[in-house]
Amino acid sequence: MTDTASTLYLRLLKRCVTRTLFPDATWDRDLTRVDPFDPTRREIGRDWPTEAVTMVGMRRLDNLQKCIETALADQIPGDLVETGVWRGGCGILMRAVLEAHKDDSRCVWLADSFEGLPPPSPAKYPQDANDMHSQLTPYLGVSLETVRHHFQEFELLDSRVRFLPGWFHETLPTAPIERIAVLRLDGDMYESTHVALSALYHKLSVGGFVIVDDYGALPNCRRAVEDFRAANGIGERVITVDWTGVYWRRTR
Repeated sequence: MTDTASTLYLRLLKRCVTRTLFPDATWDRDLTRVDPFDPTRREIGRDWPTEAVTMVGMRRLDNLQKCIETALADQIPGDLVETGVWRGGCGILMRAVLEAHKDDSRCVWLADSFEGLPPPSPAKYPQDANDMHSQLTPYLGVSLETVRHHFQEFELLDSRVRFLPGWFHETLPTAPIERIAVLRLDGDMYESTHVALSALYHKLSVGGFVIVDDYGALPNCRRAVEDFRAANGIGERVITVDWTGVYWRRTR
């Protein structure tokens, strides 16, 4: 693709996965009422879409694209990884960026239980005590078959899209990922975030990016990030994307 065609393609894809191009509706947080589409809330990923294949909003998608394109331009070695994929929208964008930039050397790894979030384990992770995400499985639990179908709809399902189904503590420590250029974390809970960082951060190339979706919204996720960074002497500045998303770039 030319630069102009690539820009237009990726912009159109982001508008499709967020359903800002053909608006859907949004659930309230109790999943009992459907409200009209609000473009302001969708822009910053502050609603629960009924049909869109991502809930992160345009700003976080723009940031994800920028991180990937910077890694490609700077020739940072490694694959693209997402832990917690929901309906697959961010993973679809990851694969689309590789396609738009004619990069056929990298894979997109997508780790998820495809069954929703686990019940908290307060004995091991007291930071997750009283976490309620496991009760939202009817909405947050999206099957692998459904996610694969969404990739097929965008004509982006191929051998370089690799799924890691199962709980993170079972799949990530032994995942056959050699190096990572962009690592996107969307596990919501302390346990999910801590396990992902512990299993994968050492594979992140210098110059690679870590993106954390729930840093601002969920205190237990933020605590997991802060604890891991402190324990491992990670001093790179955490940069705010919007009301909840953050990222940093590994420098050493």
